[in-house]
Amino acid sequence: MARDVVITGIGLASSLGEGIEAHAQALASNAAPIVDSQGFAPYPLHPLKPLELDRQIPKKSDQRQMEPWQRLGVYTAGLALDDAGLKDDAEAKSQLQVIVAAGGGERDHAVDAAVLTGLRNANQPGAFLNERLMGDLRPTLFLAQLSNLLAGNIGIVHGITGASRTLMGEEQAGVDAIRTARARIEAGQAEIILVGGAYNAERRDMLLLLELGGFLRAADFAPVFSRNDVPGMITGSAGAFLVVESAERAAARGARAHARLSHAAAHRSRRQPGSVAKALDELLAGFGPLASDALAISAATGCAGITEEEAAAIAKAAPAARRIATGDFTGHSLEAAFPVSVALAAAALSTGAANEAIVTGTAHWRGEGAARLVKA
Repeated sequence: MARDVVITGIGLASSLGEGIEAHAQALASNAAPIVDSQGFAPYPLHPLKPLELDRQIPKKSDQRQMEPWQRLGVYTAGLALDDAGLKDDAEAKSQLQVIVAAGGGERDHAVDAAVLTGLRNANQPGAFLNERLMGDLRPTLFLAQLSNLLAGNIGIVHGITGASRTLMGEEQAGVDAIRTARARIEAGQAEIILVGGAYNAERRDMLLLLELGGFLRAADFAPVFSRNDVPGMITGSAGAFLVVESAERAAARGARAHARLSHAAAHRSRRQPGSVAKALDELLAGFGPLASDALAISAATGCAGITEEEAAAIAKAAPAARRIATGDFTGHSLEAAFPVSVALAAAALSTGAANEAIVTGTAHWRGEGAARLVKA
């Protein structure tokens, strides 16, 4: 069995705003990026445009118990369900499976700072630490930090009772979420899946972790493929969820298909010079001949070496393609980077900006992915 897989729902939110139209218009007009260069200096980032959370998460109690990245994920999942016409379809939501690309929970910076300050002068550091952790942490903190709570919150808020899966592993989690969703539907193991991820870039703990690895750009904004002076990623808060389903099911319920997801594949090269280009060459070659006017959307990081190799692979596979770097518009959103890029590609096809698109993504540390979308 090899069934066609189509995208019938797109939920997107980033520094550009929310929804298909806002993002498609930004791509078409090559809109200037929205960048915060001062709040986390010397590291610029793309901040999330404020959302009216009540529109997708009606209960304040639900909003309070979620961290920002979870609220963003639940919100964009709701947008995708609305776009697919499934928000009030209880029967469909009982069959709907959920696949989430997720990172770890967010730190409580105030508690961390207080504990570290107190440890310096504590006579019994171990006892002090246990006491502060027992007394200072809110009861829901550890639960909120569980990565699979995003899928759980999506189910609770939107009434989805189908099975869920959570994948971790930074950018590659996003690649494999899309790849797995498509493969399951193509093989007849599922009929309809909600898949995506979310990332909150406005976190000092993540900026610290990325900087310790030497992955951040500590300079003013520059386009992803023009950062040779100071290589590195500029992160961005973004979330994207897609409703993907079999073409037969979509047609039977009269759903509009934004695009057909014809291919999705992943690789994990050894990360030696030239390995990223080779990995992407293999992935893209497996998609068959590409249209000369195909759109190329890249989730490249801007990090040295691997970004140049990704650009070379795109140029080899589709030399005449218009190349768009997702990071130029929304910033790099780690787990959500590939889902956001696929969502942008689907939005471009849906609005008539292209008839075919390829999506590539090279993770900052390990993993490569690619997808192909064609007009439905």
